[in-house]
Amino acid sequence: MNKTVKKLLYVISGIAVLFIAILLFHIITAKPAVYDSPNLQVSRIDFKANIDSVQAKQICADLRTIKGLTSDSIIVKKNVVVYFHNNKITNSEKVYNELMTKRPYEAKRFLLPANMENKEVCPVDQNSFAYKASKTINQFFN
Repeated sequence: MNKTVKKLLYVISGIAVLFIAILLFHIITAKPAVYDSPNLQVSRIDFKANIDSVQAKQICADLRTIKGLTSDSIIVKKNVVVYFHNNKITNSEKVYNELMTKRPYEAKRFLLPANMENKEVCPVDQNSFAYKASKTINQFFN
């Protein structure tokens, strides 16, 4: 009975050492993730009339031809079009002007009120312990 327990402990400790070695190898050789999200911006265009499904497809097709837009992130609701763009490549004014040259749309570019332009929108307190701890853990594994 003693020999069986010893063999079982050797097997379990061998598996544990192997698991830890694989985990350490992965942590050491894994490359950190690179996020391009700081360059992603959301913008909006307000249309004067409600947009039907045919017009929505036409607007989406026109927007997808504009350089700098993420083609899978165009949202059309009633009389509003929301889209995401890379602000290193283009800005909302350029997108609006280029869209207006494609067809005679009756629309205007949405601009934030002056009192909201400099407000932070991140709901996370970046000075909190939870934020700093999660950032450290994330950096460790990435």
